[in-house]
Amino acid sequence: MRRLHIAALSVGVAVYAAVAYGFLPLGSLVHPQMKLAFESHEVGIYIHIFTSALALLLGPWQFSAGLRQCYPQGHRWSGRAYLVAGVLPGGLSGLYVAQFAFGGVVSVTGFSLLALMWLASAWLAYLAIRRGDVAAHQRWMLRNFGLTFAAVTLRIYLGSFAAAGVPFEVFYSWLSWLCWVPNLLAVEWLFIRKGMRHGAS
Repeated sequence: MRRLHIAALSVGVAVYAAVAYGFLPLGSLVHPQMKLAFESHEVGIYIHIFTSALALLLGPWQFSAGLRQCYPQGHRWSGRAYLVAGVLPGGLSGLYVAQFAFGGVVSVTGFSLLALMWLASAWLAYLAIRRGDVAAHQRWMLRNFGLTFAAVTLRIYLGSFAAAGVPFEVFYSWLSWLCWVPNLLAVEWLFIRKGMRHGAS
């Protein structure tokens, strides 16, 4: 059930991003100061949004044992698309757009590290499967998708802080860390270490 919830949230945010950035004027749903930065770096923003949305759409299904067993070729091709068409351009463009993130050095550092770790974990997952180490590949893909899921947790925190009445200027810079650090900790504890203790893949 937990995985179904993760998949539903991932698909929901991916669809939201596709609609918001595909049919509405760029930056129409963000803070006015962020809108100015978006308009100044339009190509990078669009690449980051749409390739990251693709990663969100493809990522959750890579962890379905049933799909892997019934459609191994589909799993491989979907995984390649996730890494090559989703994470790679999404991470590189994310590193670029992080340099003008709203919130100053805290935001720039947090989002830059997110992009670098997203790319690095994808590369390590790829190297692991190339050498035939399926267990290491699975662990790195779990970490990688935890970072992909930052797109979801960022929006959950945005809504939560806004509903609590906290000014955007106060909380946004900390979201550059909150959106992904707890995700990685949760992946390590709930999926990787717990799975290793119980002998699960």
